[in-house]
Amino acid sequence: MAELVEQFRGQVFGLCLRMLGNRQDAEDMAQEAFVRALRSLHRWDPRREFRPWLLSIAGNRCRTLLAKRQRQPRGVGEVEQLPDRRPSSEGYYLLAEEVEQALAGLRREYRQAFLLFHEQQLSYAEIAAALGCPVGTAKTWVHRARRELADILSQRGVLEEKADEVRRV
Repeated sequence: MAELVEQFRGQVFGLCLRMLGNRQDAEDMAQEAFVRALRSLHRWDPRREFRPWLLSIAGNRCRTLLAKRQRQPRGVGEVEQLPDRRPSSEGYYLLAEEVEQALAGLRREYRQAFLLFHEQQLSYAEIAAALGCPVGTAKTWVHRARRELADILSQRGVLEEKADEVRRV
């Protein structure tokens, strides 16, 4: 069990952090994803890859928490803070912050497919398996996430000259 957690900890935590934008929640959901995966290991089909199965559990845990957050009324003056990931370069930090905010504005399915593709480097087939959708849908979600990200960043003045190039990808 320890080897399993050690091997996939970074990938699961990274996905949770990107989806939730909060380090504490990401740690909690990553831990819960491993617990659920270990309890459900008997249901995993060994003919399929393990990583997409585990990442789908993590993504589902994050979506459940996000849905729960939406149902709960927010307190007056409560502000959700993104984690402080300041690199040494201020310009890079500002760009990373803009991208993080733009990602938060995407539909959950688009964001999750985008993160699985670009951050976790899963194939479209693996993304489809992780999200329980056809491969074509996974491709569409990644493509739409890219376009919406480019549009959001362009509207915010972040991608002035590169926006058209990014949209065509």
